[in-house]
Amino acid sequence: MPLLPVIRDFAAEASDPRRYAALDGGWSLAVADVTGSTQLATQGRHRDVNFVAAGVVAVLSNAVRIGQEPAACQFGGDGAIAAVPPGREDGARAALSALAHWSAEVMDVPLRVGLVPVQALLDQGLEVMAALHDVGNGNSFGLFLGAGVVAADAWVKEDARWRLPPQQGPLPGLESVSCRWNPVPPRRGTVLCVIVDAVDPGAAGLLELARVQRAIEAIVPTAGAAPLGAGERLEARWPPDWRSLLMEARGGRDGDGLGTRIGRVGKALAGSGLLVVLLRLGLSLGNFDPQRYRRRMAERTDFRKSAGGPRLVLDVTEGEADAIEALLAQAAQAGSIRYGTARADATTVTCLVGDVTADRHVHFVDGAGLGFWRASVMLKAMKAREKAGQATEPELAAALS
Repeated sequence: MPLLPVIRDFAAEASDPRRYAALDGGWSLAVADVTGSTQLATQGRHRDVNFVAAGVVAVLSNAVRIGQEPAACQFGGDGAIAAVPPGREDGARAALSALAHWSAEVMDVPLRVGLVPVQALLDQGLEVMAALHDVGNGNSFGLFLGAGVVAADAWVKEDARWRLPPQQGPLPGLESVSCRWNPVPPRRGTVLCVIVDAVDPGAAGLLELARVQRAIEAIVPTAGAAPLGAGERLEARWPPDWRSLLMEARGGRDGDGLGTRIGRVGKALAGSGLLVVLLRLGLSLGNFDPQRYRRRMAERTDFRKSAGGPRLVLDVTEGEADAIEALLAQAAQAGSIRYGTARADATTVTCLVGDVTADRHVHFVDGAGLGFWRASVMLKAMKAREKAGQATEPELAAALS
């Protein structure tokens, strides 16, 4: 029997707490988020941030998995969260500390990591529910409901006792992360990133989140707003962007030598070149059909997820984006939710590839220019204004730091 229930119809099931397992006190939540995202964004290092977040998912998935059971991990653009089953805490701690060391020392991206026992959240009346979103062939992403998810992220940011120090260590799984595909422009008008949290931490908040999700579906059925479409607009380039190659060179084990990194770049160049040739000539190679792989890529993305509330990356018209933002503004004005949105002119894709011939691969999407992070800044500002009342600019800046 699986540890966590499986959701296959996001629109119908993802906001229904009955489709989730309530985690007991033996579980923990692993949390990681990039610090200094503002500076990294101004430096044009958006893809570096996404690469680190995807690396966290890759390594944590290996660290907390029990047997062949999928791990409930979720990419958040500039961070990630994972449900750690009982007995896997030591592995999660070691992985998080090694990721923080690699990210800071190798990638030059500061990463804050921590582990929060679910029992500590339950002691504060904060529930955590988890499920797996199966996107085909057993490929899955973690989904989360409950105020404890948002609280765990805040605790790690605000209280040092929940954080873990960086420490060099092995990083199995990191070598599977890549980001060689071109950003994908929207087909319908704009890419809209959406983050929604409930104000009420209990059952009333869950009901409101479900209502908001239904209202968004009424504006635009999200299944038809996938930012990669059917994969037809995914374009591989050769040679890949030099930043992508540099990131892959730095992937793998922390401390790898120059020769290993050069070899990794060579492998990336060869793989990308072969893919471009096969796509342009409409050819297959053995069991690998690149056209089918692009279609599967579009299906295996995390453009719809829940981390306490909905997190969406949608390809919508400008009018649909306006309607969604108006809906969220009305609910926020009524005091039932907090939200953040950001528009982008493309969708970025970061890949976690196990075995393409066996259809074992998932793909993480974000709005170009760190859309999720920009949406989260808006949500944080809303929360800070609530907390501080009509705060002055210095007070608001302090609340957001």
